[in-house]
Amino acid sequence: EWGRPVYDDVKLFEFITLEGAQAGLSWRTVLLKRENYRKAFAQFDPSIVAQFGPDKVEELLQDSGVIRNRGKIESTITNAKLVLEIQKEH
Repeated sequence: EWGRPVYDDVKLFEFITLEGAQAGLSWRTVLLKRENYRKAFAQFDPSIVAQFGPDKVEELLQDSGVIRNRGKIESTITNAKLVLEIQKEH
């Protein structure tokens, strides 16, 4: 699946989320948590993730199934909002 053109917004959002989570870690660590990420981040639906607020961030910081880094979690939410903005433009 890697190295092939992708045009699906949900799949692209998944990839950018996993890329961000991987920063400073091994890919193996992130890929072993991939299914947990799908559950924690609403199947990578940007319209849902964009609505995550501070309470959800705190919940995710307690979830051992994801990388518990506030910056990485908050950047995923910000990226979801940006995906929605880009979708409006195109």
